[in-house]
Amino acid sequence: MELAIHGKQIDVGDSLRAHVTKKLEDVNAKFFNRAIDVTVTLSPEGHGFVKSHVSLRVGKDIMVSANAVEADAYASFDSAAEKVAKQLRRYKNRLRDHHAYLEQTPEAEMTKALNYVLATKQLDGHQDTKNEDEGSEFERGDAPVIVAEEATQIQKMSVHDAVMRMDLSGQTAILFRNPKNNHLNMVYRRADGNIGWIEPQDDVA
Repeated sequence: MELAIHGKQIDVGDSLRAHVTKKLEDVNAKFFNRAIDVTVTLSPEGHGFVKSHVSLRVGKDIMVSANAVEADAYASFDSAAEKVAKQLRRYKNRLRDHHAYLEQTPEAEMTKALNYVLATKQLDGHQDTKNEDEGSEFERGDAPVIVAEEATQIQKMSVHDAVMRMDLSGQTAILFRNPKNNHLNMVYRRADGNIGWIEPQDDVA
């Protein structure tokens, strides 16, 4: 398991680094020793609080992520690590018994795509997230500005698997190709806490 610990405007000393390492090694050992890599980022949040983000990869594109904000770095990390452990505990049997979830999906089962990040504020050619009265490009009818893009892949998976991956990663939506009909489908988390599932009804693959 490769472990990367980063501090943004926070000094991660030897004691905290040792604490993080021991805790994550224990979590990994408890849940089948299959973590490939883990990234921990600590940063200041508000007045005197610390935000921790833990992202653990347990298979090809299977990410388990959690955030926590507490009054000190130790408590913040422990809270985020416990959320990760809770998610792993919830799906432990599926992740352990169905090895296909943890193995690389064949290239033929993936669709290449681009993932774009769009600016929500654009004033006079510069991003401005402070002036809330100006509105977004979408509200003003302007063409959205692409601030980043990266290559990604849309995987072929069952609806059940897509929901599991969304839950583990903390994402609000996942686009995937349904093997039952080869259509692009989407699962997403609704405002009422339930899971939505969108499936095209035409015959276009």
